[in-house]
Amino acid sequence: MRNTDNNIFERLKKGETISSNDNEAYKMREASFATKKLLVEMNNATNPAEIRNLLSQITDTVIDESVTVFTPLYINYGKHTKIGKNVFINFDCVFLDLGGITIEDNVLIAPKVSLLSEGHPIEPTERHSLNVAPIFIKKNAWIGANATILQGVTIGENAVVAAGSVVSKDVPDNCIVGGIPAKIIKEI
Repeated sequence: MRNTDNNIFERLKKGETISSNDNEAYKMREASFATKKLLVEMNNATNPAEIRNLLSQITDTVIDESVTVFTPLYINYGKHTKIGKNVFINFDCVFLDLGGITIEDNVLIAPKVSLLSEGHPIEPTERHSLNVAPIFIKKNAWIGANATILQGVTIGENAVVAAGSVVSKDVPDNCIVGGIPAKIIKEI
């Protein structure tokens, strides 16, 4: 049963599954296209301050001047993404943030990293519904090139995710994980 007290974005933030025939489902697409308009500008900008300014508009937060983003960066919504200080995001990353993405201070994100806080039910009749769960990347973590972090995952403080990994479970603090699915390789 759908909660009518909150708009669809508040319901998503609370982790509610959104049915494909939800009355407000169209708002997700509208918001994505509004974000895309800003992304086109941001991804064609070359001035770091301009990139941060446009990313601030996309996320509806202040992006600290210590943050560096090498565009292109692709985000489907933006307003559920929070980025700390001294964060580095390299080329060609994808953030699906309807479920929420939090990137704490001093995080390094390598090229082609995907942060996917969204998914779909396995049941074929429900497949077009949207499941969400937040992603948390704690302080000083390093996400290697072409890694994928799935919905509901927390990457621990000082953790390292090896290049090409698919992370479907939480990563403890001070650990290196790698593989598909990612498993602990060693403690730091």
